[in-house]
Amino acid sequence: MIMKNFVKSCTFVFIALAMTSCNNSRDYQSNSRATGWDLSGRDGGVSYKTDYEPQEPGPGLLFVEGGTFTMGRVQDDVMHDWNNTPTQQHVQSFYIDETEVTNVMYLEYLDWLKAVFPPSEERYANIYTGALPDTLVWRNPLGFNENMVNNYLRHPAYHNYPVVGVNWIQATEFSQWRTDRVNEKRLADKGYTVRDAYQTSDANNVFSTETYLNAPSQVYGGSDSITRGGKQSDRLLKNNPDSTNVYVQRKDGELLPAYRLPTEAEWEYAALGQSSLRDYNSYRGRKKYPWDGRYTRSGDRKTVGDQRANFKQGRGDYGGIAGWSDDGADITAEVKSYEPNDYGLYDMAGNVSEWVADVYRPRVNNEFNDFNYFRGNVYTKNAITADGQVKVLSTEEVVYDTLSNGKIIARNLPGEIAEVEIGEKETYLRTQFSKSDNVNFRDGDKLSSRYYSKRSDDNSQMYNSPDNNVTLKDGEIEREYDDSSGRTTLIDDNVRVYKGGSWKDREYWLDPAQRRFYPQDMATDDIGFRNAMSKVGSKSNKGRRTRN
Repeated sequence: MIMKNFVKSCTFVFIALAMTSCNNSRDYQSNSRATGWDLSGRDGGVSYKTDYEPQEPGPGLLFVEGGTFTMGRVQDDVMHDWNNTPTQQHVQSFYIDETEVTNVMYLEYLDWLKAVFPPSEERYANIYTGALPDTLVWRNPLGFNENMVNNYLRHPAYHNYPVVGVNWIQATEFSQWRTDRVNEKRLADKGYTVRDAYQTSDANNVFSTETYLNAPSQVYGGSDSITRGGKQSDRLLKNNPDSTNVYVQRKDGELLPAYRLPTEAEWEYAALGQSSLRDYNSYRGRKKYPWDGRYTRSGDRKTVGDQRANFKQGRGDYGGIAGWSDDGADITAEVKSYEPNDYGLYDMAGNVSEWVADVYRPRVNNEFNDFNYFRGNVYTKNAITADGQVKVLSTEEVVYDTLSNGKIIARNLPGEIAEVEIGEKETYLRTQFSKSDNVNFRDGDKLSSRYYSKRSDDNSQMYNSPDNNVTLKDGEIEREYDDSSGRTTLIDDNVRVYKGGSWKDREYWLDPAQRRFYPQDMATDDIGFRNAMSKVGSKSNKGRRTRN
């Protein structure tokens, strides 16, 4: 009897404490700790989402918990590049594509552009053609590769193969498109916009995430019946009919952050997948490849001797002999053909190399920054019209970019917000940055004094690369090749880093720390890409307490 009473008393105390905790939690969630005001939005008051759920991963993405690692530590440096000196870096948590972007994923993008901006209309022709991958990258003067030229992108046999022939600029434009389509569908699925609104787009009726957040009344060509036509919007209007604040805002947490290219540090960190080497708060040993061990062949009982990635194994050897294809591929392979790394990511070595966001420089300057390292920041702001509104581009205001090879690419589409560089208003007396374009920060600009000559009138800078000019004159493209013999490097502000070995690379390049560069407006048959997304909120998804 005494034991029963004791159990009942403990149960009662536990329930009471739980109820008290819940009440405190509700008070904390609905009332301000600063003012005591109600934050739930009842009775027309201010509303904040205090019960925000952890961020959902976007379609195709996997979570990578951030941490500290040694970036640039390679097993071999037979090239003697000295461009991957080991540096200690910390990367914040982020999401990254499970696989490389495939042909069918990119075809979805092309078909959307073709439907919304018909290339048969002259004013839209360059939007679609500018996004097309360069299928001629497969051609070789001494090779018979027309099968890939004609079929690799569009034939269903290659649908789940990584897309190639896409330059860095096209990859970033795809990322922006993917962001808008994912968030557009989220709003429709959650009932904020008309159901299936994302299937009714045309050139004058387009959704942009940033436009929706900054000027929601101008999304879908200003069609209020679409942007406020969902069931959720109806409920908000009924509860608060006098309010115009029925659009989703950034503070509601409903929209995902942007899809983008991963930074070099993020890509290398994700490729290494060092969680299998973790011993409490340190790594025991180091990896040479995304998988454990020092060799490219599998030691597992069922797959012993098989290659863990597809790469060029020797002169003229792209995949074994007849009847014994030890890596299953000669060019690219279908995604998920090989085992993933410890983060569940496929093909972080082999298959295709991948674009990352960074502008290439031989040196990673960790003396100035060792947190989320990235070179390539160009800060901008929304363009504002004379009446104080953000400038949303019309169908007549598409912004194009003429590349060095003469190809014309759309950099902004109708319905998006025009961007301009920041100025003195944003930089005055700031200590961390002083201008809009920071690509050359501490590496080639005047502040770093990296000139061949100290004379102020000498334009001979550190990166003396070829200058090939392409201009559009009277509707015709004029190309001017730089035939100067005085150039000293191929590095300039328009070359980007790409990482990982590919189907045509030797084993040396499978090391995630290896790095190379390529012009951002050119494409090859062995460079693809995958997207990443920043994580908001807690570093971990597991809700672990801090450990000392």
